[in-house]
Amino acid sequence: MAYFSLAGVQIGPPITVTATAYCACEYCCNKSDGITKSGTRAMPGHTLAVDPNIIPLGTKVYIEGLGIYTAEDTGSAIKGNRIDIFMEHHEQAINFGSQNLKIYILGEDTTPRI
Repeated sequence: MAYFSLAGVQIGPPITVTATAYCACEYCCNKSDGITKSGTRAMPGHTLAVDPNIIPLGTKVYIEGLGIYTAEDTGSAIKGNRIDIFMEHHEQAINFGSQNLKIYILGEDTTPRI
């Protein structure tokens, strides 16, 4: 069920999450190929790691202040209301730190599985 609709896009209610960031280096991912759980190549400003039990892979997510991302990846520490935002460089990911942000699920099924 949509919280509201804007220009025909269904937008779910705001969800407060703990957001961190990662890059494709071996330190962040234990590998360095940049391939996500969904098989896509991770892209800055686009790729988001989520708990797929909460936000299904493939879901579009608006992150307040950052824009629209796609849930394409997972991570062993990404459970519940946590997200991990892909960044191009390790220094960017470190500088992002940990932040509480509001997100909105976009699309037909906007109900989080909380």
